[in-house]
Amino acid sequence: MSHRRRPHAAGPPPPPEEGGGDPSPQSPGKAPRIRPWPERRVLALALAFRAVNALLVRTYFNPDEHWQCLEVAHRVAFGYGHLTWEWKRGLRGYLHPLIFAALYKFLAFLHLDTPWFMLFSQLVNWFMFFCITRTLSNSLETVLTVAGLYYWFIAIKSSKGISVISKQQASSYQSPHSRKVALLIAALACAIRPTSAITWLYVGLLDFIYIKSKCRFLFLEVIPLGAIVLAATTFLDWWMYGSRVIVPLNFLKFNLFSSGGDYYGTHVFHWYFTQGFPSMIWTFLPLSVFGVIKSREWRLSGLIAWVLGVYSILGHKEFRFVLPVLPLALMFSGYFLAAMSQFKGKNLHGKRHFSRLQLSVILLIITNVPMALYMSLFHQRGTEDVMFYLSKEAHNGRVKGVLFLMPCHSTPYYSTLHSSLPMRFLDCTPSDNKGTLD
Repeated sequence: MSHRRRPHAAGPPPPPEEGGGDPSPQSPGKAPRIRPWPERRVLALALAFRAVNALLVRTYFNPDEHWQCLEVAHRVAFGYGHLTWEWKRGLRGYLHPLIFAALYKFLAFLHLDTPWFMLFSQLVNWFMFFCITRTLSNSLETVLTVAGLYYWFIAIKSSKGISVISKQQASSYQSPHSRKVALLIAALACAIRPTSAITWLYVGLLDFIYIKSKCRFLFLEVIPLGAIVLAATTFLDWWMYGSRVIVPLNFLKFNLFSSGGDYYGTHVFHWYFTQGFPSMIWTFLPLSVFGVIKSREWRLSGLIAWVLGVYSILGHKEFRFVLPVLPLALMFSGYFLAAMSQFKGKNLHGKRHFSRLQLSVILLIITNVPMALYMSLFHQRGTEDVMFYLSKEAHNGRVKGVLFLMPCHSTPYYSTLHSSLPMRFLDCTPSDNKGTLD
């Protein structure tokens, strides 16, 4: 009996997979490879998602998103607004608020300086959605930290030869200046939040031993770039304060050396490990742990542990302080999900079953999306809504003054009211005398 020969496709046969084996896409246990989207489309969708995210955040999270950013920017742009005690003691730099002051000025120039255009609240694990688009300096620090680490790890390969990005990406983007770009971004992050030095001290010292030209690295890269950013931000602060203030020194002196932040409350030393960070990463935590183990990228996972450990030494602890390492932890969970996608769930008796990947994705969605929406749309919304109400009443001439009899800095202020009527609130400025609470 003759057998009919199957025609072969034109061209050379497909190359065998690495390590041998059947190259057919129907290999048992292997899922077909999905063609990735173009990077520009991914970027456009990510930006669109963050824009929607920013519009959905209508709740109150932390006083600093208003009082250390928008309120200061409003005062610079429009001439009225309240400066808290930190600004009177030179603990804060003007670089971050001036970004928003420029936006205020631009809106005023276009005659768009109405409350509708002053919503600067801002993404996908629930806490990222809830916090990253807010006007906190920690949010900008997070963006700068991730960008800086990206360029840094292109410039310097891991000691074990494992790169954070693929070899194809590294060969496409790597340039002799990538390390300088990383250092410049790191300097800007430290200018925004001096405590960002905790992150970059670990990164720099760990890789310093592998750098061949150590003197060149220190004297031609680190010191010049750091000095330029420090000088620029120092002169900016001198100009805005009207006196010679060294903001990073004052900031570190108050928050680190004198434990001034303890005035606002303390937590036990293990809080970040047992309560704070697990609450932030939420149901991504087990996937992140598995991702760390599977990837064996110990430097990045070590960076997360380092930051959590150093901040644990300080008595005053807040979720937002460790926000810069949350994207890194989520990256490991993504790595593990990608590894899970390489395998299919087995079908028993012809019935289709959900794969582990599908079950994980469903679990992540149902545990994060409702929480993100609730925290962004309803939780602690009243303090925001009352200011929008007062703003409307003030513009209609029905309010002549406001007295807030509630904990200090519980609501936004002139940056939301956008009217120069007199307002007062209960003050909670810490005493200059150590050991004195009031």
